[in-house]
Amino acid sequence: MGEFIVDADVMARARFGTSRLTETLAALKMLRSAAVPPWHRPWADAHAAAFRERLAGDPVGAALLDAAFGSTWTADFLTVPPSAPDLTIDEELGFLESLDDDAVRADLEVATGPLPPALTATGLAATAAALLRWTWEHTVRDEWPRRLRVLRADVVSRTARLSGGGWSAALDGISPGVRWLANGRLQVNAAPYPPRDVRGRDLLFIAATGPGGWVSWRLPDTYAVVYPVTGVLAGGPAPLPDALVRLLGRTRARLLAALDAPQSTSALTARTGLPLGSVGGHLRVLLDAGLLERRRSGREVLYWRSDAGRTLLAAADEGH
Repeated sequence: MGEFIVDADVMARARFGTSRLTETLAALKMLRSAAVPPWHRPWADAHAAAFRERLAGDPVGAALLDAAFGSTWTADFLTVPPSAPDLTIDEELGFLESLDDDAVRADLEVATGPLPPALTATGLAATAAALLRWTWEHTVRDEWPRRLRVLRADVVSRTARLSGGGWSAALDGISPGVRWLANGRLQVNAAPYPPRDVRGRDLLFIAATGPGGWVSWRLPDTYAVVYPVTGVLAGGPAPLPDALVRLLGRTRARLLAALDAPQSTSALTARTGLPLGSVGGHLRVLLDAGLLERRRSGREVLYWRSDAGRTLLAAADEGH
């Protein structure tokens, strides 16, 4: 299994975050996949034909993607983590665009082995960057605000777990093959790769809405674990317990039941169809009653159920 060797200083500096390029790569991987999860299928179906057309007009790009995604490894030049928070897609692609053809080919050979004749072409970094920009502009950019709300909610949830239960709690269920081990070891995947000593380096945990995850690095100083966010499969609302409705009123009961994971006021407005001002007012009442917690994430304030809120909802469900 793959492991990162860490120490207390690394984990004290480690942080959760988001990345436009990481989200774009997750989208690109799904567009290439034949096994898209059901909750991503409408998005994939909406963009699949345009993606196939884009590759049909770019045989070098198509060959590059075929070589970049191995069975257990993705070419390193595609997965480089961000150098700072909240970078634009162009800023994140700057590192890739600085690479020469030999560096790109070396990463591709690690991923899948000997390369086809099409990849003797020049300008491979520019070809890869153009494919990622196309994916961002045509499939991700318009819904980035919605995706970012989901990602930030998960980041706040993980940070809250970290504060309450340490790294073992924060990483619990984060991604298949990822878990906190004893003695300064972090398992990052289940593949039989040798451990990497990342002591003295920076470590990121980057949330993405696509399925699965990966590890990446910007050598020599930055390592990252990309993980899929939880809560993407959102089903319809469950019936509200009558006792909870009588106690709180239907709207506040509905909001409390909806806050199983951190969400912003605007996200709750979109989810419930209630007016923004109404949602904000009810959240303040629930917060003042001790049933919610909140934390700022970027420009938004996210809310989630407190221990008291969870206890109240569980008791109401038992009596339902």
